[in-house]
Amino acid sequence: MEDNILDCVIVGSGPAGFTAAIYAARADLKPELFTGLEPGGQLTTTTEVDNFPGYPDGVTGPQMMMDLQKQAERFETKVHYEMITKAEFSEEVGGVHKLWAGNREILAKSVIISTGATAKYLGLDDEKKYMGGGVSACATCDGFFYKGKDVIVVGAGDTAAEEATYLAKLVNKVTILVRKDYMRASKAMIHRVNNTANIEVRFNHELIGIEGENNLVERGVVINNLTQETCTIGVHGIFIAIGHKPNTEVFAGQIDLDENGYINTIAGTSKTNLPGVFAVGDVQDSHYRQAITAAGSGCMGAMDSEKYLGELV
Repeated sequence: MEDNILDCVIVGSGPAGFTAAIYAARADLKPELFTGLEPGGQLTTTTEVDNFPGYPDGVTGPQMMMDLQKQAERFETKVHYEMITKAEFSEEVGGVHKLWAGNREILAKSVIISTGATAKYLGLDDEKKYMGGGVSACATCDGFFYKGKDVIVVGAGDTAAEEATYLAKLVNKVTILVRKDYMRASKAMIHRVNNTANIEVRFNHELIGIEGENNLVERGVVINNLTQETCTIGVHGIFIAIGHKPNTEVFAGQIDLDENGYINTIAGTSKTNLPGVFAVGDVQDSHYRQAITAAGSGCMGAMDSEKYLGELV
């Protein structure tokens, strides 16, 4: 049985997972990585990445993920295009963790979870059609491309307020669409929105469609849900800011999660409440949610795993 137990299994891809794999492989942990249903994670839906160090001319999200994967495989990381569907974690130091990819059982001494978080969308068909052509869920990632232009932000909470005030520094005008007659954001964030001259808040308004030529956003179709009147707003970018959902369903009930479903880690580490189980990237980070911070935490996860395994000997 010992021969079948892997030192390190990485669940999920993306910058966190592949960086963890690079470091774990170089530490001779012979990691095996399971990509999940979306190899490369959220970045595969991003057209241009201009803020990741080392790419002076920018890079597409899919290309960057291919580069990271090649680097991980160069050090003999074994990549499986499969999804982990079930997990049974040991609560003992040195215990064996069990994972399943379909009917196949995988045994591991350490597990690095890098399953990420999925941006919530409204569910409009147009969102998919214009993804990468003006529809985004990350102002920090994509706001730069809308300098001097008009944009819409959809949402009513702190995320929407933060996205809008960030964008307001770059764009000509931000229109926030709030479907109720109030914002749920904190008073401090509402105050910041109200004191930003180029932000307009439209209460009781919802986005119901997107229009444009060649799959590029040109207009948002909006309805006033009190009067049922519809209109169009000319914009080049539409930012959906209604939150993220961490991909932790498989691990729920075994691992400590916060009230929003993100994995709790010990401050300054990637350690969870379970020995030999580590969490990296957006699955444990509801604040920064950037490729570079995910990659950095992937490094932490691999180093924490290496230290944990070393202390078992």
